[in-house]
Amino acid sequence: MRKLVVGLSLAVLLVGGMLLSALLGQLPVSPAEVVGSIVRALGIPNAWAPADDVIESSLWFVRFPRIVMAIAVGAALAAAGAVMQAIFGNPLAEPGVVGVSSGAALGAAIAISLGLTGIGAFDDSGVALLAFAGGLAATLLVYFVSRANGRTEVVTLLLTGIAVNAFGGAGLAFVLFSTSTANREQIVFWQLGSLNGALWREVAIVAVVAAVGVVVSVFLGRRYDLLALGERNARHLGLDVERLRLVSIVVVALLTGVGVAFVGIISFVGLVVPHLIRMLLGPRHRSLILFSAFGGAVLMLVADLLARTVVSGAELPIGMLTSLVGGPFFFFLLWRQRRRSGGWA
Repeated sequence: MRKLVVGLSLAVLLVGGMLLSALLGQLPVSPAEVVGSIVRALGIPNAWAPADDVIESSLWFVRFPRIVMAIAVGAALAAAGAVMQAIFGNPLAEPGVVGVSSGAALGAAIAISLGLTGIGAFDDSGVALLAFAGGLAATLLVYFVSRANGRTEVVTLLLTGIAVNAFGGAGLAFVLFSTSTANREQIVFWQLGSLNGALWREVAIVAVVAAVGVVVSVFLGRRYDLLALGERNARHLGLDVERLRLVSIVVVALLTGVGVAFVGIISFVGLVVPHLIRMLLGPRHRSLILFSAFGGAVLMLVADLLARTVVSGAELPIGMLTSLVGGPFFFFLLWRQRRRSGGWA
């Protein structure tokens, strides 16, 4: 019953967020025009479809791609966060721990500073490609450096992630120092995160990778349940912990890297959403990962809607909004965990 209530609530919030995102903006659009445009695209003539070509173009080339991109990126980041927390056994873990974000930021900065912003007819594909490659390379580097004698210690993995994040930050600072002012502004804007200018071909890439990654993560859910019993107990029950950890880290790198590559750095979605879902539904990982994906989609839709509408005539960086929500929530989690462990009175 609790899963049903949470699922229905997320579905209502998701549909409501999609509708509001399609309606609100600098160009006013009515609900009838949104529904009519979708129905006409399905090949069914109707009287509600917008007669103005500007409204039709705005819906199909600006707002609808942005909506789907927000859903795909939010689902990918939240599912990646749930997987990270599963393999680390820590509800405070999130994808940035293993260097995905810093590696992606460094890759994107290099692409922008070298002018590799497009490949052929695909604008910004060079930035996305190098950002994805940087995130994946950083994650694999963290994993293989922290691996010794056929095993990977979680503490060593975390410490190696801190070192790689520091190296990525230093490399990013060097690129910012050595590049031109115009490139520097573009790099800083990319880091802040934005869904503005999402294209259908980019949306298709992110959506496919996100769907595959979420399905694989849900399939591995029972193995994460065994891992939650402790590594030794999981091995006694026949679980190959190292293989599971390697596959999981690659999945996290793919889910986070593909989202970051096209929309920039989006913080705290992978921390906040899985923790809230765990509080509502408990620790079973199949439902946790699946519902986290839906929750991440809702959070990204709401954040993007606020980014577009809070300030009239301007757009706030979506990464800034998610950090404003995630930062205080992270402190709350720390305070809650310390209280439980008796660290604070």
